[in-house]
Amino acid sequence: MEPPIHARGVTKTFRGVVAVNGLDLTVEAGMVYGLIGRNGAGKTTTLRLLLGLLRPDSGQARLLGADWWEAPPELRERVGYVSQAWQHPDWMSVADLCRYSAHFYSRWDGGLARELAGRWELPWDRPLGRVSGGHQRLASVLVALATRPDVLLLDEPAAGLDPVARRDLTRCLVDALLRVEGCAVLLCTHLLSDVERLATHVGVMDHGRVVGSGPLEDWQRTMRRVQVVFPGTEVPEHAEVPGALRSERLGPVLTAIARVGDDALLDGLRSHPGVRVNVFPLSLEELFVEWFGPAAPAGAPGSSNLGRSGDPAGGVR
Repeated sequence: MEPPIHARGVTKTFRGVVAVNGLDLTVEAGMVYGLIGRNGAGKTTTLRLLLGLLRPDSGQARLLGADWWEAPPELRERVGYVSQAWQHPDWMSVADLCRYSAHFYSRWDGGLARELAGRWELPWDRPLGRVSGGHQRLASVLVALATRPDVLLLDEPAAGLDPVARRDLTRCLVDALLRVEGCAVLLCTHLLSDVERLATHVGVMDHGRVVGSGPLEDWQRTMRRVQVVFPGTEVPEHAEVPGALRSERLGPVLTAIARVGDDALLDGLRSHPGVRVNVFPLSLEELFVEWFGPAAPAGAPGSSNLGRSGDPAGGVR
């Protein structure tokens, strides 16, 4: 059976600029997939392609086994979407928004909407133009969840919120997602602390394609910054860190972002006389900064630019 969120070889170009470049993406039922990447990596374009708001130049972008460009209403009502921008009329209250939305969704759950509004302390009858940005964002999420979706697409759901409001939103999302069994969630964001709280799987998007993907716990367990200090004044020409995704050389120090599933992989380096090997764990945010931060100059011996080469993470794909 085809996964509820599935893209294969998707490409989209705008006036000669490639926004999505041979994208492959799969999100299974029950999975919360955090798609991370720098601004302009193609995350929002990917959501718009999946939703049929844009047509791919090539490849397939499908939700629930269908091309959303031609999907019938009875299929569309099984997908919830929260965009970056507030899109509801300011004069509507949460009650108005729920009454309006209920007409379009046969699985609309008014009881869940009321319950979430109470749990999140959302004013039921106050115009949404007179509530905080955090409450407006929660109202959008409430509507998406009350449709009882099989697929939920979230585009920067915490955009523009202060840290306290972001944490509250994340807490509310965790609570709500536990109530929507089997829903496939695709969360696009560059707020990595939110991903660490919400996601079961993480994909890294760069220059329009997913360059690394896998369970969050695999990223956290295996990704390391490895620093190798050699005797002398420079790193030997052929020295490499096993599993390195990106390497930089500075004098006698070789620093790499590497997948280290087994510390014994570094024993070969440790066996060289006078070599010191230091290994540091990385949070998802640290990994992101190291991944996309300044690299060694192009053409430098042993330098590589993580995210530009195939499947960089080995078992984390």
